[in-house]
Amino acid sequence: MTALRRITAAVLLAWGSLCIAQAAPEQGGHEVQIWVGGGHSVPGGTANTGAFNAGLRYGWILTGPHLPGFLRGRFEYAVDAVPLFLVFQPANTAYGVGFDPFALKWNFQRRGRLSPFLELTGGVLFTDHNVPTYTNTVNFMDQAALGMHILGPRHNVSLELRYMHISNAGLANLNPGVNTVQVRLGVGRFFSSHKH
Repeated sequence: MTALRRITAAVLLAWGSLCIAQAAPEQGGHEVQIWVGGGHSVPGGTANTGAFNAGLRYGWILTGPHLPGFLRGRFEYAVDAVPLFLVFQPANTAYGVGFDPFALKWNFQRRGRLSPFLELTGGVLFTDHNVPTYTNTVNFMDQAALGMHILGPRHNVSLELRYMHISNAGLANLNPGVNTVQVRLGVGRFFSSHKH
């Protein structure tokens, strides 16, 4: 019985130290992430179009907890570099790069290992073929996402559902746009501003 108690105490201490070590969004902290995403067009724009993209993110958690109840959370500002963006169209596959100069993210209060979030993002996309076909090689991306960070001892995994609207905003005579729903998977880390 004494050995069982010692083993139980050791397991609980190890588990407790893992839980304490889990970094989560907190004021003054930073987020670093690599991610991949992809999806397909939905009604409201050009049909039969797919997208795949991969990028890097850096974020700044700007506030402490605000708002009451289930809305309680922290505000984060982030930027994304997108060195790989593929648009699969009936006429061709467009290769591109993008940049999101602003991602406005609300990190809801952490619940155990889960840290849900909402996000609005905007950026620009440059491609080697017109997207959609017969339009323009420079487009803008408006995005909205709902996701979840699954926090681990050192890193976190994020899974999100993202709506992306791609449009040239009138830079070309034709502007049918592309609307996609994408799934994005990320691996990242939150860095605390406090020294442990």
